[in-house]
Amino acid sequence: MTDTSAAPPALTADELEELDLLLDDLRTRGEEIPQWEFCDGALAALVCCRRPIPVAEYLPMLLGDGATLDVAPGEPLPLLPAFRDAAQQERFLALWQRRWAEVEHQLDTDVQTLEDERTYQPEAMDMRGAVASLPPEERAAMDGQDIPSFGQVWALGFMFVVENWEEEWAAPRDKEAAGWVDEALERIVALTEDDTGKPEVCMYSEDGPPSTSQARVEAFGEAIWAVYDLRQVWKSLGPRVAAVRKAPEPGRNDPCPCGSGKKYKKCHGA
Repeated sequence: MTDTSAAPPALTADELEELDLLLDDLRTRGEEIPQWEFCDGALAALVCCRRPIPVAEYLPMLLGDGATLDVAPGEPLPLLPAFRDAAQQERFLALWQRRWAEVEHQLDTDVQTLEDERTYQPEAMDMRGAVASLPPEERAAMDGQDIPSFGQVWALGFMFVVENWEEEWAAPRDKEAAGWVDEALERIVALTEDDTGKPEVCMYSEDGPPSTSQARVEAFGEAIWAVYDLRQVWKSLGPRVAAVRKAPEPGRNDPCPCGSGKKYKKCHGA
């Protein structure tokens, strides 16, 4: 289904830099705070998730200790330890919701090509291209460091949500839909692996030194289409319905559970 509503405003370059700096500050109080690229992958998975995950459930998993916050509907979130103050947490959530609205709108828009400017674009950075573009002395300082492949951190963030809310990503009963889900997740998982192909293009800058294989670029495109598929499959199926378990009925000669003192067959079982 095509979303014909106006696109929400995208985050600006300055706002994306603000997010990077904000997360850097959070890491001074929490060592396991991820990079924005990882967060953006997690956000995409949350947008696609079969059940809408409340912010009080996913934010501590992403930026805290994993314990769900006890928040009544309509009440503000308590302050997570990694945030400096309430204002910083509110600013992060404001930018997060802006990005959420943008991704949701993009995934609900009918596009036929990745060249369409309305297409969903993950916040993935070519770190190898960025390092290769540094001056020689700065590049030498990075020798020996494990530099992620293009799209790898984003894919790890996406799969972080899939793995932590496993029941929401379990294959549906419909075999065709289950096949679509499995195939889509396989395309995203492929990006979590290292790019071991011959560097042919630079995704960091048009004239930068080759840092990414052509096969990786194609796999990245397939992962984008996979996100569209997951969004559509789970939207069409809706939240998982919990099975209703019927309590076993008493035997005909057992006492009736209503408390009448009669046998079940003489009372409510009649």
